[in-house]
Amino acid sequence: MNESDKLRKQIAAVLDWGDAHVTFEAAVADFPAKLRGVRPEGLPHSGWELLEHIRIAQWDMLEFSRDPKHVSPEWPKGYWPESPAPPSAKAWTESIRRFQKDRKQFQKLILDPANDLLMPLPHGKGQTLLREALLTADHTSHHLGQLILVRRAVGAWK
Repeated sequence: MNESDKLRKQIAAVLDWGDAHVTFEAAVADFPAKLRGVRPEGLPHSGWELLEHIRIAQWDMLEFSRDPKHVSPEWPKGYWPESPAPPSAKAWTESIRRFQKDRKQFQKLILDPANDLLMPLPHGKGQTLLREALLTADHTSHHLGQLILVRRAVGAWK
């Protein structure tokens, strides 16, 4: 394995590792349905709002990275769900599934040697695939921390 392949593997791993923090899967596991839409006192978001925001933002960065015709949602409205509570238990499960699917697609994009990690994306303003991957990892871990805080505040975290 050459240096480029090693670097690609490391960057792809950043999207789902739990070395320095809780994994996405652990953060959303066993979150009681009745508490998913609760905004704890003093906190601006519910678990559902954070889950959907994480999913939407990752999806947007993935699509921006691979589709020059992608149009991002309107900021900030398009990056947050309309309601603090999920419309159904199925919506919660589907959001998790879609996040995981998009994460896997992002990792494939990073691992593909045909994609230059450092070449500015032709449709961007200097953004690179490396930047988008690191931004996605950073954004996700920031909001996972908030999700854990929400879970603690509603009594749904050990």
